[in-house]
Order: sequence, then structure tokens, then C-alpha cells
Amino acid sequence: MTPARATRTRITLLAATAIAAVLLSGCELTGGLQEPVIENVTSSSGDPSDQRNRVRIGTELGSLYYSLGNMAVAPEELRLAVAADPTYALAYSMLGTIFMELLEPKLAEQNFERALQLSLTDSEINHRYGWLLRQAGREANSLKFFQHFIRNPLNLAPWRSSSAVGVYSMRKGLFKEAVGFFQASLRRDRNDGTSLYNLGLLRYQQGSIKEARMLVSRVIKQEEPSAESLWLALRIERKLGERNAEAILGNQPGRRFPASREYQAATQEI
Repeated sequence: MTPARATRTRITLLAATAIAAVLLSGCELTGGLQEPVIENVTSSSGDPSDQRNRVRIGTELGSLYYSLGNMAVAPEELRLAVAADPTYALAYSMLGTIFMELLEPKLAEQNFERALQLSLTDSEINHRYGWLLRQAGREANSLKFFQHFIRNPLNLAPWRSSSAVGVYSMRKGLFKEAVGFFQASLRRDRNDGTSLYNLGLLRYQQGSIKEARMLVSRVIKQEEPSAESLWLALRIERKLGERNAEAILGNQPGRRFPASREYQAATQEI
């Protein structure tokens, strides 16, 4: 799951809380969920805690607009928030996430960098920035940000970063490191499909065929098989000499993915 999708999910769950907070602070909501309105994020009382609370509410409203797909208003609400308090890291992080989805990498990077200047140890900001760098092809630079996220024991889904770093390590030929990252991912989420498949592929390449078979069979059982996972499963059964299983699997790539490279490879080896 990408940070954008994960963020949308979390924000949707928090939407009711954000709306209630706005109502309690004296702000107005018009037009239902599609039109949350914050009149002013500045504090009339001058109380710093009240000011920060209003900025937090403004950030939550910008996040709510984002979760509803209103990309025109969401960044404006967040700009109001950072104008009122330019030290609130979460607002910059949310702006970075929005600009990443809007395919504005320079603006996204500027906001993530500002967020990290303000909150260097925030693992979620590190994770989002790592994804931005990875999408930009700067995978080597993204590693330290992913690793920061992975090391935080309080993260709810650290396997996302472990898996991403594992894939990068595979591409660079760092197979021992990749195994470690995929194993770490599976210790936290034993059903992570990306880690199961890639660790299965590595074990197959290393000659641990039975372990590869166990890993890939879990992928196929728990989610819709891909051309890659079916082709790997077919090669594993062929390697083990299991002709019946090979025959069953051999029909699936052609039926499901007749134009895939994996199916073409399978037909050439038969």
C-alpha cells in the first residue's frame, strides 16, 4: 500500500473527529462532508496552546478535504495552517503528501524537507519522504528514511518500509540484505504478499526449493495470483518433479495471462 492510500484510509477514520473538533472550536461546516469550512485558524485569545489547537484543526480539515478527493481546496487549508504556525510539521508533511499525489515532486520535496527540519524523528514523515524519493528513482537516498521508519517499534505497519527496502536491495544484487528485510517484514505481517513472493523468489534462486514452495503457495492462497507468482510456482513444481502439480499450474498462466512474458516463457520451456 502506498503512503497516499494509507493516509486516505487513516484520515477517513479520523474525519468525524476532525468535524467534531471544528464544531467545538466555533468553526462552521456547510454542505455536509464535501464542504468543511474553517473561517480562521488564528487565535483571538493569544494563548499559544489555543493557537496550536486551531492550527491542528486546520491541518485536519485540509486532510479531510484530501481524503474526499478535493485537491483544489486541501492545499489551501494547509497553507492557512502553516501561515498561522510555520512550526507545525504535520501540516508540511500533509502538503508534501498531496503534492506527491498531484505529481509535483519539487513542491512535495520542499514540504517534506521542511517537515523533517521541524520533526526529524517523526517516522511517518520519514516514510512518506522515502516513498517520494523512491518514486523519483532516488532509491539509494530513500534507504535511510525507510530504515528510520522500520526501526520505530511503535509503527503500526513497518513492514511496508521493510518490504520496499528489500525490493530495492534485490535490484542492487544485495541478496543477503534483501532476505533480512523480507524476513523482518514477515515477522510483523506474516501475510505481506510482496515479501512472501520476493523471499520465495530468492529462496528458489538459492536452491531452497521447498521453502520457496511454501512461501509462494501462501501468496497464491491468500490473494489473486499474478503472472509472476504463477510462473514461479510452476518452476518450483517443475524443479521438484511434481508433474501433476506442474500440469495444473501450467494451464493457469495461459488462461489468466495469455499475453504475459511469464506465459511465453512457460510455453518455450515445455
